[in-house]
Amino acid sequence: MAMKINPDECTMCGDCAPVCPTKAISEGKMTFKINADLCTECDGHADSPQCMDVCPAGCIAYA
Repeated sequence: MAMKINPDECTMCGDCAPVCPTKAISEGKMTFKINADLCTECDGHADSPQCMDVCPAGCIAYA
């Protein structure tokens, strides 16, 4: 599985991208996006998805 960003709630703060160990998060036109092919939900890197932990808007969830 991969994490998913709710585009209606994303504030484009950019906090999620630098903490992603697989570089699966990139900036889109209106919101950040997560490449499902690269996202591992931080398995093998951390105990929980780092993007979800740092998101101040709470817009990142399991897909």
